[in-house]
Amino acid sequence: MAHEKRALVVIDLQNDYFPEGAFPLWHAEETLTQVERAIAQANARGIPVVLVQHVARGTSGGFLVENTTGVEIHPRIRAAAPDAPVVEKAFADGFWKTQLDDTLQRLGVESLLVCGMMTQNCVTHTAISKTAERYAVTVLPDCCTTVSEIIHKIAIGALSTRVSLVPSTEALGELAV
Repeated sequence: MAHEKRALVVIDLQNDYFPEGAFPLWHAEETLTQVERAIAQANARGIPVVLVQHVARGTSGGFLVENTTGVEIHPRIRAAAPDAPVVEKAFADGFWKTQLDDTLQRLGVESLLVCGMMTQNCVTHTAISKTAERYAVTVLPDCCTTVSEIIHKIAIGALSTRVSLVPSTEALGELAV
């Protein structure tokens, strides 16, 4: 992986998934801290960060609805990656009908480090997307979460047959404190 141009793809770290949001997830605050750390590690190593944001048009599902506070990327993620491109999506697969592949191609990316919210849905669908097959994909399980611990573990187990699973500190290295 050291010789490949990598990107850190951060999926759906949005306000609605946190305690004050419309659909709070298990382990959200801890995941936020881990993803912030991964972004700092990526920044320190010159690895581009791409933020993916789910936007529900209308009131579909009641969360991540356009023009609401809940749809916004969490402010701590925006602060950690203020210049990162943001790719909007309307489906679980971050590549489907979005600019994600174009953005990655423009950056010259060959491999992806994928993390984010809704392990069993948006993370999984993006990681095993037909379009993702052109990249070497690694999911960072310690930087993902979903509705419960058991659903997270089931999703990570299912991903293990299709992509690499590597802790963020191993994939990106430790930062000196």
